[in-house]
Amino acid sequence: MGGYFGGLLARAGAPVTMIGRPAFVEAVNKNGLFLDTLQFQEKVRVQASTELSAAAGAEIILFCVKTTDNASTARQLAPLLAPGALVVSLQNGVDNVEQIRAAANLEVLPAVVYVAASVPEPGEIKHVGRGDLALGPKTENTEHLAAIFAHAGIPCRITDNIVGELWTKLLWNCALNAISALGRVKYGQIAASADARQVVQSLVEEFVVVAHAAGITLVGVEDANAAFAGACKIATQMSGALSSTAQDMLRGKRTEIDSLNGYISRRGEELGVATPINHALYTMIKLAEGRI
Repeated sequence: MGGYFGGLLARAGAPVTMIGRPAFVEAVNKNGLFLDTLQFQEKVRVQASTELSAAAGAEIILFCVKTTDNASTARQLAPLLAPGALVVSLQNGVDNVEQIRAAANLEVLPAVVYVAASVPEPGEIKHVGRGDLALGPKTENTEHLAAIFAHAGIPCRITDNIVGELWTKLLWNCALNAISALGRVKYGQIAASADARQVVQSLVEEFVVVAHAAGITLVGVEDANAAFAGACKIATQMSGALSSTAQDMLRGKRTEIDSLNGYISRRGEELGVATPINHALYTMIKLAEGRI
């Protein structure tokens, strides 16, 4: 996420500094950031650092770390930021803003991200689907951010139901991410499998009941049938995408499953809603990580 959106902002002339791991930073500083997108292939010159201190004085922070690193990163970041700095959460899950605020009392804005991208090599971003954002509600800050993204060619809309948007994005992640990871398949292969679609249908049926019990108004999803149709549409539109959960597992990295199917499993238990399929996939990912 950081490489894709930060790269587009830098390409548009914004003063961007990327903070990442040594291999990524070394490649970017040596050769530039290579953006391999659906629209163009181009090297972009951008500053990169391994040190979080490089964020000192920044007006806008695109917070793109894994959800498992929310608290530690927020605490390190807080003393570096100038008063009035905006932190924008470009992350999976629905409770990142609360986690970041609880850890460091930062001003954080939620964003809903719809993009399929990966890092096949250090310093290279491979874009295979969508690339748009939603912010909300409408304020001076969200309008300012939307204008910056739009200037960089990033479609960005403002919604008055950002919570519903976050949950709707979570719906697609819960429907597809774990299946992609456990099956080691791209979304298109899920859409092409009748058995996989059955699992997706059961997942989204559970999700919709939990969302309704939590008082969430999903966006464009009236019922479980609409949720299933939407998941299949996403899988078809982004057929070449491998889920972020699958990418993490293939690299031997800790996944965000606690914030995806694990979150729905926990919320379901709190609300008295059974979620056996979501809980099963959550458990299988945790077992595969060797962390249960």
